[in-house]
Amino acid sequence: MKGLILSEEYYHQFGTKMIEELFPKYKERVAAGLVGDGSECYGFDDEISRDHDWGPGFCLWLTKEDYQEIGPELHSAYEQLPKKFLGFQRLQTEQGKGRVGVFEMGEFYRKFIGTSHAPKSFKAWFYLREEAASACVNGRVFFDPLGEFSHVRDELLAFYPEDVRLLKIAGLCITCGQAGQYNFMRSVKRREHFAARYAETKFCADIMSLVFLLNRRYAPFYKWRHRALLTLPTLGGFLHQEIGEVIDTSDNSLKNAVIEEISAAVVAEFKKQGVSESTSDFLADHATAIQRRLSDPNLKEAKLWR
Repeated sequence: MKGLILSEEYYHQFGTKMIEELFPKYKERVAAGLVGDGSECYGFDDEISRDHDWGPGFCLWLTKEDYQEIGPELHSAYEQLPKKFLGFQRLQTEQGKGRVGVFEMGEFYRKFIGTSHAPKSFKAWFYLREEAASACVNGRVFFDPLGEFSHVRDELLAFYPEDVRLLKIAGLCITCGQAGQYNFMRSVKRREHFAARYAETKFCADIMSLVFLLNRRYAPFYKWRHRALLTLPTLGGFLHQEIGEVIDTSDNSLKNAVIEEISAAVVAEFKKQGVSESTSDFLADHATAIQRRLSDPNLKEAKLWR
């Protein structure tokens, strides 16, 4: 049983009846679903996930006005729903409170991205954390008669503006090139073992973020990032396998070879998407070429190297 399926069935069996019987005037105003924190929101939950903050439960989202009118009462009614469903019971920890239940829409989004709406400026989009945005667009909306909750969600799903996407890709080209293609083997040769492991991990983490950007998808929390690669149509399966090789082998020469294979595949995708005309095989060299693609003249001159 996957948590997302369990949640939807629990909502349809108990949630809809609760709203229709106790809050009939609001039945066409309350949005419902399961979105946010938790492996079940990504469909990545398994038997290990069930030991905490997993089980029957769902989110109910109200407009600010409706929340002021019925929020506490709806929350109280939600808390009275059966604790067990299809043989499962939610084991909630102190840290896991607030993942399901009744929410004011704006506050729900504000918890993740700091505002009740999608970013409005370049700066706000640029500083929007990918894992926070990912948590706002995962899971499933079961019912949204007003469409207000889904409106913000859809704006986020439309992804970063192109200048933001390209600038982020350019920045990651630098960190991936520095960590993986430049510093990894230099650290190995110097027997700087911590630096080598850090460079390896930094490359893997940042190259995954870069490939999510190439797919116009937000990278999730690091715990699920590698697995989530398998959901990406562009380079996802390839990168999942290649990073697995980097992590699994103790042969540093093989690690270096795989890092170069990954870098070459990313460069080839740059050319396919038309984001860089550079012919270099060093990722950092593509940063300036990508930056020249930006439409904002001021951003074309921004300093990428730190």
